[in-house]
Amino acid sequence: MSLFNLDLEEAKARHAKLSKEIKEHDALYYQEDAPKVSDAEYDKLRQEIETLEEKYPELKTVDSPTQTVGAAPSKGFSKVTHALPMLSLGNAFSDEDVQDFIDRVKRFLGTEEPIEFLGEQKIDGLSCSLRYEHGKLVQAATRGDGSVGENITANISTINSIPKELPKDAPDIVEVRGEVYMAKSDFETLNKTRAENEEAVFANPRNAAAGSLRQLDPSVTAKRTLKMFGYALGEMSTPIADTQEGIRAVLSKWGFDVPEPSVVTDNLDGLIAYYKKIEELRPSLEYDIDGIVYKVNDLALQERLGQVSRAPRWATAHKFPAEKAVTVVEGIDIQVGRTGALTPVARLTPVNVGGVMVSNATLHNEDEIKRKDVRVGDTVKIQRAGDVIPQVLEVLKDKRPKGSVEFTMPDTCPECGSLAIREGDDVVKRCTGGLICPAQMVERLKHFVSKNAFDIDGMGDKVVRQFFEDGWIKSPADIFKIEKNHGEELKQKEGWGDLSAQNLFDAINKKRVIGLDRFIYALGIRQIGQATAKRLAQVYGNLEKLKTAMVKAQDHESESYGDLINIEDIGPAVADDLIGFFAEEHNIDVLDSLLNELKIEDYVDNRQSDTAVSGKTVVFTGTLETLSRAEAKAQAERLGAKVSGSVSKKTDYVVAGADAGSKLKKATELGVTVLSEEEWKDLIA
Repeated sequence: MSLFNLDLEEAKARHAKLSKEIKEHDALYYQEDAPKVSDAEYDKLRQEIETLEEKYPELKTVDSPTQTVGAAPSKGFSKVTHALPMLSLGNAFSDEDVQDFIDRVKRFLGTEEPIEFLGEQKIDGLSCSLRYEHGKLVQAATRGDGSVGENITANISTINSIPKELPKDAPDIVEVRGEVYMAKSDFETLNKTRAENEEAVFANPRNAAAGSLRQLDPSVTAKRTLKMFGYALGEMSTPIADTQEGIRAVLSKWGFDVPEPSVVTDNLDGLIAYYKKIEELRPSLEYDIDGIVYKVNDLALQERLGQVSRAPRWATAHKFPAEKAVTVVEGIDIQVGRTGALTPVARLTPVNVGGVMVSNATLHNEDEIKRKDVRVGDTVKIQRAGDVIPQVLEVLKDKRPKGSVEFTMPDTCPECGSLAIREGDDVVKRCTGGLICPAQMVERLKHFVSKNAFDIDGMGDKVVRQFFEDGWIKSPADIFKIEKNHGEELKQKEGWGDLSAQNLFDAINKKRVIGLDRFIYALGIRQIGQATAKRLAQVYGNLEKLKTAMVKAQDHESESYGDLINIEDIGPAVADDLIGFFAEEHNIDVLDSLLNELKIEDYVDNRQSDTAVSGKTVVFTGTLETLSRAEAKAQAERLGAKVSGSVSKKTDYVVAGADAGSKLKKATELGVTVLSEEEWKDLIA
């Protein structure tokens, strides 16, 4: 079934599945340095989720993978808050996609004139930020989740090719951004040494670089040959160039390695010619690349273009094709997630795809299996293209064994035996067992203690499952009772002792105070990811207000319901899941039990508050003369305003351009302040 043939409910289910996969493998890539598969597969899933959101914009919630960057920083290093976010990039996979990118830039800027773009190689390494003050290197950080990274200053200091001082004429504050990598020859030498020492070898140079740079002991990093390409800037006290090309020139002058060759051109043909040239050179390069990055060359235009949630509007990555292989489906397993979704997974004869051994591939859902007619024993073509489980591209039916049987999704949950059903047009079959289903209970407990939720050190998947099977934990509150109820038993368990048990108890007790946003996320409410949890915490402030509002919002005609769906990126579907959670008595029991063990801190809003429109809700309507609608919205959000698509009595300003219609009328009826475009510009000036 084509994505464009999915109705809204089917699209929601597919979107939820894609979100879960992408986020799980973001964590593997950014936090564990252990991706399961190649970048192209990952890009394929991102492309699919972006296509869904283009057709159904209501799916683009703030916690969608399209709106987030990377994953939260891992434990072990102190944290660094980036002065300016370290963004990810949107992707292009074809010449047509690149043309679409160029067209979007021109539409946003409201021009048909040629625009210069710089093309440069996309290095497959670990993103890094270097901060210099008065010419001295004072701090280095990983990208992390884009806002907060890990402090790796000591490790970066061991890399000889990175300048530790800048020339005297450099600005007082300079932040250089780039990519730390390991050369292919150094990677081969490292793996040879590790193999001789009977140590695990690295899957690829990117993993080797990331694992080396994120060593808690800098002396380990110093023994490995790492390098860095510099190609961008973060916070600067004064500008050093007017163009991206100029930045590269200055960085090179300062002693940074800059990937060459690059190109500057104002047309599609020039960019594609460069792409093909580098693709041909790729095998001979001493470092790994996975595509080309195109950037608007003029920095003033970059400033106007700004960013969407996770990516700049002025840049995109043109990725190289995915890697493929042929193997055999040895079996089809059913996995049960924390929301009860039954997901079929193909067990494959292990096959090497681009340097990674692949033994599993997602089959997505019942409809996808039927569409491709995947059967046990089939020879299939698979594709590996990112930090997610690979996918089956097609079945080679001319190699199908005789007597093969069409696969049928089970009608009962393989974990608890409860009925498994598809509600309405949902493409996902779900277990109806709820919290009596051990798979759902375990997955929810694992989510509760995960890095972006309570982040309890020592409570990994294996430990959570063992404690569950022992009957020690059935609900999240039980985690905080382990020491009291089972402390002595744990010390006597095989593999445990006094010290390891006490370390776990200490780790649990450290988490008895938690912020509201992390607590909301930890509850595992369907469709409520990190960004949505943070938005809810910002709006409601504390848990009691949130609970009260959700009870009132059960009435869809109530003011509370209106307030909920007016929150940016929370539509009716997300609202219903949230309201439904607080309507279930057993969920309230879980909350009450947790409140007996924890302190939930009220949310403290640290957003920008020093502009005339910070915290204000603004609606743009009609045709603006000096700004495109997209540029006006981006400008308002940069100044701390909340931009809404509908007018309510809580709207602070409606900015009305030519031919303003129903929104202007409603603003007048409600007494909302209406501004002309010039009045708006005067206000924000």
